[in-house]
Amino acid sequence: MAEALIEPCKDISHIVKGNPSKYVKLNVGGSLHYTTIGTLTKHDNMLRAMFSGRMEVLTDSDGWILIDRSGKHFGSILNFLRDSAVPLPETRREIQELLAEAKYYCIDELEQECMSLLGSIGDSRSDVVPICRVPLITSPREEQALISANQMRPVVKLLINRHNNKYSYTGASDDNLLKNIELFDKLSLRFSNRVLFIKDVIGSNEICCWTFYGHGKKIAEVCCTAIVYATDRKNTKVEFPEARIYEETLNCLLYENRTGPDQDLMQATSARVAVASYTSDDEEDRRMGDGQPPPAQQQQSTSRGSAGLARLRASKNS
Repeated sequence: MAEALIEPCKDISHIVKGNPSKYVKLNVGGSLHYTTIGTLTKHDNMLRAMFSGRMEVLTDSDGWILIDRSGKHFGSILNFLRDSAVPLPETRREIQELLAEAKYYCIDELEQECMSLLGSIGDSRSDVVPICRVPLITSPREEQALISANQMRPVVKLLINRHNNKYSYTGASDDNLLKNIELFDKLSLRFSNRVLFIKDVIGSNEICCWTFYGHGKKIAEVCCTAIVYATDRKNTKVEFPEARIYEETLNCLLYENRTGPDQDLMQATSARVAVASYTSDDEEDRRMGDGQPPPAQQQQSTSRGSAGLARLRASKNS
């Protein structure tokens, strides 16, 4: 059925002669172009041969002249025929693609320009796109296997479990959950070659929780789920402590490429110290209402951890 719509047009010399300004319709691999006979026959190349009656040209039932080539760079081909110059692509791969089209249409000048540019840039314009792979785990066994296999790399895990419907949500819950996911994607792209990022979708009853590991051990946890005590029921909302997530991600970089656990490092960034140094607004309100100040031992532990972490950061920067 499709073949019946395509008809050979063996003689188009009557179109060419005396009509350089006549427009023709070209379908190049599905890419549609309008141009003039004068442009197509301006230089001595394959297009000139096609539109001077020396070659058979195929047309469809709507009058589109069919050229069985990729249409990706055909616009550049036409612009080069019009102006004898065209901006060349920036990536090595696309330059090679344009070179192949220039060779096919026998446009020697464009072919030479592409080859000259390829020779001058060498490998400086690499087309290698960095790949960031984020494993999706569904069980504690998978999580432990990944962490154990990456002892020399820190690990950041984001647990998201929005389908847990036993909680109720505030209006901003979904918006904040998306912000956590977007930050996770941003950090995974930025540090993909230094940190292993993993995502957990059914791991526990938490809705949104960040966990940070170094040398196979948990060093910090940021739970983004808060319970707000209302009159008759518990309302669950999702928080977005962006600054603290950034801080813990930078802290876990201290474990990068270390040959073994460092006791000062483990003490300074341990989960006990990290959790002790952070309390939610609701918890602070309850403490103030009950007249209970923070335990002295907790304050001392937080102070020691902060001082040790400052020393470790200073030594790593130096």
